[in-house]
Amino acid sequence: MADMIISDEQRRARLADRHRLSPERRSDDVLLITDGLLALHATDPPTVHLSTWARMRTPRPDAVTEHLGTGELLRHHAMRRTIWVARTPTMARMHEAAGRKVAATERRTMITALANAGVDDPEQWIDRARIEVLELLRSEGPLNSRAIGSRLPRLNLTLRLAPGTKWEARQSAHTRLMTLLGFEGVLARTTPIGGWHTSEFAWLPTEDVIGTALTGPPLAESAAELAAAWLRQFGPATTDDLQWWMGWTKTLTRQALADAGALPVRLNEGPGWLAADDLGEVAVEPWVALLPTLDPTTMGWKHRGWYLSERAATDAFDRAGNAAPTIWVDGRVVGTWAQREDREIRLHWFDDVPTSRRAQVEARAEEVATWVGDTRYRVRFPSRLHRDLVG
Repeated sequence: MADMIISDEQRRARLADRHRLSPERRSDDVLLITDGLLALHATDPPTVHLSTWARMRTPRPDAVTEHLGTGELLRHHAMRRTIWVARTPTMARMHEAAGRKVAATERRTMITALANAGVDDPEQWIDRARIEVLELLRSEGPLNSRAIGSRLPRLNLTLRLAPGTKWEARQSAHTRLMTLLGFEGVLARTTPIGGWHTSEFAWLPTEDVIGTALTGPPLAESAAELAAAWLRQFGPATTDDLQWWMGWTKTLTRQALADAGALPVRLNEGPGWLAADDLGEVAVEPWVALLPTLDPTTMGWKHRGWYLSERAATDAFDRAGNAAPTIWVDGRVVGTWAQREDREIRLHWFDDVPTSRRAQVEARAEEVATWVGDTRYRVRFPSRLHRDLVG
């Protein structure tokens, strides 16, 4: 039997449906929105909130924060050293399938830095510091890294990172320790200090936030479950797409797809995969969207030609591949947008778009400007064009 053929048009319809971007699929349930994307990209803090805004019927500023406060959602480093926000059970699987490997690399880096700083037993130093930090946080409540360093001065040892390279830097050991304990799932980032758009967080023991340790099924089982869940939200997609998204090896990716029971399909770009229970056609209403920098939809696939023109791929991304804010019309990136210093939302078009659809985009721009209000937020990884638009 020949593999099922899925067109780019159908892929764009599925994108709108699964990622809750078409008007009829918007929801005020943040947990449903998060599940639709598997996880919210959170390296740039405003993205979490602007990604949910784009998918809500009646957006609320505290919609995400209230679920982070209950432990239903967790902010955590996982695949590709990226910070994500996901439902806690999903995050536990991400931790097992990708995060632990990243955490092990982070620990080795810190051990080397401590040894270079003259610490005789770096492992013992980390283990003792871990206990001290947990005791402090359980005694005094949420604290940021600066406050932890001031209360535990023993940890303020200066480390040299990547010595002798162009990336050489100096960092306090307590700051590096917080990052490591975050990677390892020992500590969790709580609400941001200074508002939804800021990048400084207070820390708490993860067990105190979610009620248990951050552990999921064994690696192979977690990988298979994530592959199946990812295909339901991002499929059909290629092996390369999933491997890139998860940061896996080719071997682990292929095994996870096999264990997930993925079905082979044909895409315009070649062989792909689809979840076994996801064979039906999808139809959606016409739609437009303003998505923030690093939105999970824009960053969802390695191969993006079916929704991204060559011009958009050049102008809407920085040199490292980080997506700027994007304008979408019916499943294609047609422009970019930026919040200027005066809070005005400025639009820039890559493609010719009918006047009626431009009007819909302009209406959404007014809505996001109203929602953001007087808050001035900054994009951490701006494209060159984005910097020009900001002015």
